[in-house]
Amino acid sequence: MDTIAPAWLWAVFVISVLVALFVDFVVLRKQGAHTVSVKEALNWSLIWVALSFLFNGLFWWAVQQDHGTAMANTKAMEFLTGYLIEKSLAVDNIFVFLMIFTYFAVPPAYQKRVLMIGIIGAIVLRTVMILVGSWLIAHFHWVLYVFGAFLILTGIKMWWAAGQEPDLESNPALKLLRRVLPVSKGFDGERFFTVENGKRIATPLLLVIALVGLTDVIFAVDSIPAIFAITMDPFIVLTSNIFAILGLRAMYFLLAAVAEKFHLLSYGLAVILVFIGTKMMLIDIYKIPVAVSLGVVVAILAATMALSLRTAPKIKHAAQPDEAA
Repeated sequence: MDTIAPAWLWAVFVISVLVALFVDFVVLRKQGAHTVSVKEALNWSLIWVALSFLFNGLFWWAVQQDHGTAMANTKAMEFLTGYLIEKSLAVDNIFVFLMIFTYFAVPPAYQKRVLMIGIIGAIVLRTVMILVGSWLIAHFHWVLYVFGAFLILTGIKMWWAAGQEPDLESNPALKLLRRVLPVSKGFDGERFFTVENGKRIATPLLLVIALVGLTDVIFAVDSIPAIFAITMDPFIVLTSNIFAILGLRAMYFLLAAVAEKFHLLSYGLAVILVFIGTKMMLIDIYKIPVAVSLGVVVAILAATMALSLRTAPKIKHAAQPDEAA
């Protein structure tokens, strides 16, 4: 698995992620169970985005020192495009999280811990999947065509399902969990297990954690191949993916309050997946420049968000995270 990144930059990346998670956990522990306001979510979102851009700047400098400015510009743009794609697809992920929290009536004060644990699991899972995917592509070039076809089919499926109300009650994973685990009727703070009638049983929060983890597995299968269409460098694929994931918790609380305003976003994400899948299918015939890919992704997102805001339904006031703050 060849990469243009020097060894010391790998070390910087790992240390940066560990420090970021440590700080987040320390803040989480000091704050305890509390509702995250929109202002707090916005501040944290800006911090995560700033850290991502700062790291990309350091990556540009490292590549520029060894390979020149032109190569540095290309690689930094690949990171930015991959980061933007991951952030975009994470929005759809967030809407599913919102549905899960609403279905189980998870108090906003408890959602923060669930998301934090979900992010840790996502980082580990995606790291493994990206390394395995890089190895497969390096040894079996035809895997790219499989990824491309899968993205196109996923995009078509996402377009077809957009606007439809998901039915969590009929979810087979939820039915299986309920069959295997006895679950208490109510929450016991932030605990995943409680005691009822002298027996130790799971709380609904444990089911929420399991469904959040399962959701991330499903979305990782969609999103990781999309970045491989932008670059084959495992360093760029991994770092852009992880930095996008690190800000997922803050982005959830930021978007949860305005989810209905972006009701057309799923259509835009579907078009992006079809475009990226097509790009991957054409890789041996014509390589679409990274700048073009970045422009297409930005244009689709901007157009979809603008149309969503113009046609947004009136939002009824409900107990969303920002209103409970």
